Amino acid sequence: THPDPARPGYSRGFDLLFRGLELVSGGQRLHRYEDYLAVLAERGLSADSFTGYLEAFKHGMPPHGGFAIGLERWVARLVEAPNIRETTLFPRDLTRLTP
Repeated sequence: THPDPARPGYSRGFDLLFRGLELVSGGQRLHRYEDYLAVLAERGLSADSFTGYLEAFKHGMPPHGGFAIGLERWVARLVEAPNIRETTLFPRDLTRLTP
């Protein structure tokens, strides 16, 4: 998520909560190649591990944003399911990776 230049320590992102659970997460994304390199270096990560992803940003990317909704989370809260696995078609965990 893009940092907010006017307020260090904040980002241009948001979360939408419903009955105490995050359903939607979104915000403005980083779009400058140099910004990605700086963030990776700040976190001690090698840019080589992200070469495929970073390629698009080398050639220019317009400012952009987006969001994603957790449909299973929303349904689980709506029907008050005790566990999200009850509203997920193919739940995954440490011991189950395939349907």
